[in-house]
Amino acid sequence: MNKIKTPWGSISTEVSLLPIYYLIFIYGFVYILPYGKILIGVSWFDWLRSEDGPLEWLQFFEYALSSLISFLIYFKIKNKRSINSIIWLIIGSSCFFIAGEEISWGERIFGYSIESLAELSIQGETNLHNLPFFHNYLLDPVLQIICLFLGWVGWRKWPNLTSLPSKKFSLFFLIISLYFFYYEVSWFSTVQHIRNDQEIFELLLPSGLFLHCWEFFKNLFRN
Repeated sequence: MNKIKTPWGSISTEVSLLPIYYLIFIYGFVYILPYGKILIGVSWFDWLRSEDGPLEWLQFFEYALSSLISFLIYFKIKNKRSINSIIWLIIGSSCFFIAGEEISWGERIFGYSIESLAELSIQGETNLHNLPFFHNYLLDPVLQIICLFLGWVGWRKWPNLTSLPSKKFSLFFLIISLYFFYYEVSWFSTVQHIRNDQEIFELLLPSGLFLHCWEFFKNLFRN
């Protein structure tokens, strides 16, 4: 049970508040941090959320590490046919795939691309998630469904499945679902569409997965 001390008393919570602290830091400090345009040509906030920027590379490393840890957990578990083992294998494979997609399967590092695929991609890079149909119609809904499952359905319906993130990490996933829902709905609102801060919020997903994987990894190899 985490306790937040305030001038009005203490607030108890069973979830990690790191996502809240992260967003407060980004929007309360980085957002108004001066001299960005003088030193790097853009504001520090825009630099962080830019395509191929620091947050996107951080996502890549977190997905890659989560994949590695998940595979190590899978090989450590004796019963390879258990549901938990299968889920760890799915997490490891999914994180490996997403990590590859984040850097366009090495194109951003080595400059190599598959031209036939890059020509179809919205960003002109070798990846699948930016193909027009998937990017325009499926990407955001799929992301919301995954985050709702990881942040709510999983631990509520199957609390005994230790391979799924526990309630402790629920805010990492639920905040993303809330943001993308609000982002999509704002297209149909009577006011101007909200700003695209997707990279800011997307970091929460790999962060939640990495912390979940790391916590289980430590406990597994400690026993």
